[in-house]
Amino acid sequence: MHIRYCAFDQHAHEMLEIFNDAILNTTALYEYEPRTMEVMALWFESKTEGDYPVVGAFDDSGRLMGFASFGKFREQPAFQFTVEHSIYVSNESRGKGVAMELMKTIIVLASRQGYRSLIGAIDLENIASLRLHQKFGFEEVGIIKSAGYKFERWLDLAFYQLTLDLSFADA
Repeated sequence: MHIRYCAFDQHAHEMLEIFNDAILNTTALYEYEPRTMEVMALWFESKTEGDYPVVGAFDDSGRLMGFASFGKFREQPAFQFTVEHSIYVSNESRGKGVAMELMKTIIVLASRQGYRSLIGAIDLENIASLRLHQKFGFEEVGIIKSAGYKFERWLDLAFYQLTLDLSFADA
């Protein structure tokens, strides 16, 4: 597995497949409709404008196994040192350590950019993501009950926070 930066022109199609699988088949995204390539273009543009990295995990043949990024947590200026991250792994690559490697990378990158807090918003049914965050020292800081409605049921959203150790910046 190789971790490297993603680019719209090279990786958007594979990323779109992973996003849309998560939308249609999981509660990882509280969305109903598959994303389009136009939405992906805007997503990448916002990442570039905000200086937010998009990194991917690639297998030896160059196929994208998963990707991660972070972005603005909230609009108000006092939140400028807090970012919310996301990690998505292709269905066939789950359980292979992809999310672990992407999480390590995101933590280091956020630290290097001087962020203080990394936030994960996780559906409470997503046990694998909850455990991943706990392994990295994230703490549960709140749950919003019935935050979303998908697949004919109410979903609870957990917020996990990692206070970044800026010594990671040298890693």
